[in-house]
Amino acid sequence: MSPDNVARFLNTYEKDAKVVNPALPHLHPHLFRHARAMHLYKAGMPLPLVSEWLGHSQLETSLIYAYADTEIKRAAADKVINAENSVFTNEKFIYQDDEETIKKLYGLA
Repeated sequence: MSPDNVARFLNTYEKDAKVVNPALPHLHPHLFRHARAMHLYKAGMPLPLVSEWLGHSQLETSLIYAYADTEIKRAAADKVINAENSVFTNEKFIYQDDEETIKKLYGLA
């Protein structure tokens, strides 16, 4: 199926979908390519391999797809926190359960 046929198909159903959800972004065939690239990247495929899979000759072109969403950031933070040589520990901070002191520290009291 050509990109033009996909675009016509999407345009037809986009109008109906926007009646239900006006916040829906504009739909276009490239969204499928972008979504697949992000799924591969989020699943742990290295960016150079995603770039090759997309047929890009330059890795920089693939950086369009390589944004770190909240899920990726959280996984990276968990990996650092749980590493054996991490500077982070599971120790309980002195004021962890002291709401009044925490408010003062944040300038809320």
